[in-house]
Amino acid sequence: MARTYNWGIIGPGRIAHKFAQDLDKLPNARLHAVASRSEERAKAFALQYGAPHAYGAYEEITLCPDLDVVYIATPHPGHHDNTIMCLKAGIPVLCEKPFAMNSRQVQEMVDAAHAGDTFLMEAIWTRFTPSTTKALELIGHGMIGDVLSVKADFGFRAPFDPRGRLFDKALGGGSLLDIGIYPVFLALLVMGKPADIQALAHIGPTGVDEELGVLFKYNNGQMAHLHSSIRSYTKTEAFIYGERGTIHLHTRWHEPTTLSLILEDRRPRDYRFDYHTNGYSYEAEEVMHCLDHGLKESPLLPLSFSKGLMEVLDAIREKVGLIYVEDGR
Repeated sequence: MARTYNWGIIGPGRIAHKFAQDLDKLPNARLHAVASRSEERAKAFALQYGAPHAYGAYEEITLCPDLDVVYIATPHPGHHDNTIMCLKAGIPVLCEKPFAMNSRQVQEMVDAAHAGDTFLMEAIWTRFTPSTTKALELIGHGMIGDVLSVKADFGFRAPFDPRGRLFDKALGGGSLLDIGIYPVFLALLVMGKPADIQALAHIGPTGVDEELGVLFKYNNGQMAHLHSSIRSYTKTEAFIYGERGTIHLHTRWHEPTTLSLILEDRRPRDYRFDYHTNGYSYEAEEVMHCLDHGLKESPLLPLSFSKGLMEVLDAIREKVGLIYVEDGR
């Protein structure tokens, strides 16, 4: 009989609600505990999803009995400290993207996971969606030939609020770390780390990137054209161009979505995927699969990938002069 995992959540915000709803639809998962900086908020979240334990301080969750794994959904600057706190307590961690604020912090998180021999994974849910799996399968089977380039965007118009999460620099605001990470992720997933990075940004009045354009170039001639924005809506779709065809990930491509295989002189072949959750169930299933098999990291999203992703994000920020307090300069 399959084991049922007791999940904890740190940071009961919008994404945490979606994640908790998905846990409720998995037969081998249940929400066991929630921690917030507000005891009232933690209790309300726990009551809504039937969790028996609620804590008004993040660190209290590490003392929760029978806790198997924690999902960290705090604002970006809290990911590093909350992850290390759980890892030092021997609790496996699924940490929301971006993994941390910079590559130094990511390395410290990875070191803590290795020191405690404890599972750790970044919560890039897009890696585990059926559409991403199918796109990689089509590439692997040579359906579009060698990949030549990737084009991806993600944008929406956010109401300007200087104290809001998207615009407040102290909260890790800006388009890159919040949504630009998705186009960067896709380019790295398909083509690896680039040899050259070029980037331009519109820096808004609060000092964060409100719009960003990025070009990657590879030594073998591959390229990536990436765009993110929190000041305008974009189509939020992605294209993977090959020598013999194209994979079109339809809007909103980072979610479970339809994709089309477009080959020369043929009608597009559409792939549609039925799913009955918000899409976060796939990453939760991956974590539990890894724990079932005694793995300390996911073979589909290894820690080396997350380290490389953050190194590229650091390089993009360097290009546009985007510095956070966590960078220490």
